[in-house]
Amino acid sequence: MSRSDYEVVIGLEVHAELSTKTKIFCSCPTEFGGEPNTHCCPICMAMPGTLPVLNEKVVEYAVKAGLATNCEISRDSKNDRKNYFYPDLPKAYQISQFDKPLCERGYVEIENEDGKKKIRLTRIHIEEDAGKLNHDEYGRGSLVDLNRAGVPLIEIVSEPDIRSAKEAESYLRKLKSILEYIEVSDCKMQEGSLRADVNVSIRKKGATEYGTRTEMKNMNSFRSIVRAIEYEVERQIDVVENGGKIDQETLRWDDVSGKTFSMRDKEDAQDYRYFPDPDLVAIRLSEDYIENIKKNLPELPESRKIRYVEEYKLTEKEANALTASKYLSNLFEGATKICNNPKAVSNWLMSDVAKILNGKELEPEEIPFGAENLAELITLIEKGTISTKIAKDVLDEMFESAKMPSEIIKEKGWVQISDEGAIKEVVLKVISANAQSVADYKSGKEKALGFLVGQAMKETRGKANPQMLNEMFKEELNK
Repeated sequence: MSRSDYEVVIGLEVHAELSTKTKIFCSCPTEFGGEPNTHCCPICMAMPGTLPVLNEKVVEYAVKAGLATNCEISRDSKNDRKNYFYPDLPKAYQISQFDKPLCERGYVEIENEDGKKKIRLTRIHIEEDAGKLNHDEYGRGSLVDLNRAGVPLIEIVSEPDIRSAKEAESYLRKLKSILEYIEVSDCKMQEGSLRADVNVSIRKKGATEYGTRTEMKNMNSFRSIVRAIEYEVERQIDVVENGGKIDQETLRWDDVSGKTFSMRDKEDAQDYRYFPDPDLVAIRLSEDYIENIKKNLPELPESRKIRYVEEYKLTEKEANALTASKYLSNLFEGATKICNNPKAVSNWLMSDVAKILNGKELEPEEIPFGAENLAELITLIEKGTISTKIAKDVLDEMFESAKMPSEIIKEKGWVQISDEGAIKEVVLKVISANAQSVADYKSGKEKALGFLVGQAMKETRGKANPQMLNEMFKEELNK
């Protein structure tokens, strides 16, 4: 059978660290970094006799996430103990939620080749993060850092509705965008604030039962997730086609070799021996509490997209691209307010800025300059201070330093030449050196003018005013 005879089935369990100031069950700080074991106390270190107290802000943020992803909010919820042993889990159990999560039956809408598609959410629940093992590079052992232990998480579990690596990326980007807009998580994947467990299986097209799934744990890069899914799908098809069977197991993705490796058998729910945490009271939410959170939800990507089309007259494609990232969207709005040219701001962000981000493999929030910088760049073009060509070079410099465009132009000597005498001198020189192109233009070949203008731009290293060049060439050639 061929690859096209199989259907891919993907489900994602996304863990997002919540942006609360303190941990889920104690008052230790949640900020990233710090010397090992300096952001912990007897509670998050699981010292005997200590008791957890639930951080109310964690519940609020989880409900916020549930409402933003169209979930039903449970009025009656509780915390459970998920039992497993690992060195970075000091209690030998994790406080999580099992049969009564805070949020259930939601969905996130994505765009694919066929239009819009809803990815259903099974649940969103709260839980505490584990610590971190720092492995000695020479293999002499590992040290436990408990700074992260007790940092509050929400786990967002999707139904197995995703059918390709591309859909998985679209879903994750949309989810990241929603969490950023409602400000419950900074979603810094490089710091582990947003990570996903990826469940992959295959089945023959037309089959109704799911195949055996494998799980790739704690993945925190869009690129790695896409590559890992594509590799794992091909691996599973090869196994089945060669008469083998897929084992239910947890895999490790190796980014260097581009392969998955088996770590252990995949656990089922019964392996964790869940039971209600006796140290924590049940969570009861009133209608007023939920309604108040709903009323105070900020503008979400979908409504902002509609506003961009109506208010700024952008196309749906432009509005989609800009609102996909809250940082990019805020950069667009900030620059537009300053220079009052939404189309130009949109064009720069979607073309030249996007090209640099792709080339450097950066996310929008890693853009090193603000709205004032971008707005000034566009204003300098409009005033004729620099050409569009020079502006592209200035943008490259803006990614390397925090300087304003005007400062970069001054340092580099890139101010556009708009002096008529200087431009006429260049035009006459180019006409004199390109007799054949002059003859072509006079015989009706309009493209020859473009060549001559290009030669003049080359002569001035892109600093001549292109509009003045065009007009002056026409004036001289038509004499």
